[in-house]
Amino acid sequence: MFSIKKTEGKARRGEFSTPHGSVQTPVFMNVGTQAAIKGGLSADDIKGLKCQIELSNTYHLHLRPGDKLIREMGGLHKFMRWDGPILTDSGGFQIFSLAKLRKITEEGTTFSSHIDGRKIFMGPEESIRIQSNLGSDIAMAFDECVGIPAEYDYVKKSADRTYRWLLRCRDELEKLNAEEGTVNPGQMLFGINQGATYKDIRIDHMKRIAELDLPGYAIGGLAVGETTEEMYDTIEAVNEYAPIDKPRYLMGVGTPSNIIEGVWRGIDYFDCVMPARNGRHGHLFTWNGVINIKNEKYAKDPSPIDERCDCPVCRRYSRAYIRHLFASGEMLGLRLAVMHNLYFYNDLTEKIRNALDNDCFAKFRSEYSERLSKRI
Repeated sequence: MFSIKKTEGKARRGEFSTPHGSVQTPVFMNVGTQAAIKGGLSADDIKGLKCQIELSNTYHLHLRPGDKLIREMGGLHKFMRWDGPILTDSGGFQIFSLAKLRKITEEGTTFSSHIDGRKIFMGPEESIRIQSNLGSDIAMAFDECVGIPAEYDYVKKSADRTYRWLLRCRDELEKLNAEEGTVNPGQMLFGINQGATYKDIRIDHMKRIAELDLPGYAIGGLAVGETTEEMYDTIEAVNEYAPIDKPRYLMGVGTPSNIIEGVWRGIDYFDCVMPARNGRHGHLFTWNGVINIKNEKYAKDPSPIDERCDCPVCRRYSRAYIRHLFASGEMLGLRLAVMHNLYFYNDLTEKIRNALDNDCFAKFRSEYSERLSKRI
């Protein structure tokens, strides 16, 4: 399912096959939390923005409209009219964010819906059944995302429990994939490494889950309170023990610089709400750094957001026009900004792949890692 075409240091250029097509890696997954990109983008829109794989949220779709309804509609691909690969997360991170509203036991987690307050139970089996109903190509294992900082003893117990939950996820998915009428019998399970910033816990956990020979592995529980250096140190420590022949996914990360540095350390998959969220607030990514399109200096600027960008927005609209849309409260401004930012992220990973193909990723990293973090 995963083949590595080239390497440069620890960076990998690969291809991952799914029931709905192949993914060229490194790749950025476009986040459609509730089966849509926030900012008014459709499946057709993101296809035109170089999106290879879409990510949706198990927790949110379970609450609304309901995973059973989506199954009746033929699965998530048909429901949202996206024919490419889809990854669904397990709901673990969303439950983590509801810290005051949840209770964790060995069986799973009881929490209150953020919509109407009703009590809901979700454990490994429930999470996998929901994801099976959605019919995604990649299902993420149910885990606990621990906030940082956290006490060592609690993190150790949590990582051990996450491992036991992974075994239950694996068994449940195998059972569901064998049933008649399953939406996507080729659905694959990715395990998630946890352990906060404690390297010994992280390494031990990765060693154990690597033995299960799953289709892919993720590093979870980062970008939740630690420093950037702590995050990079954790990635380097964990990847030493991650299977070489399986894709590696850094969950919820991050900035363009984070992606470049993650690839440098051996990561293949990324996702983050940042491009869409920042776009909705007028913060736009360019090859020279980040601009705030709401600034007065762009009021009479006839140039595109980025002279180097060939996205549909930069080909047609000026900074002055997009700034006007934001100042006027027009929804089109949000839509155009999100389109540009998503294209930028997808174009960034395409350029990373090209650099790896041409043995010049170290040069690319040296030129852009710091530059793309600059605020103009």
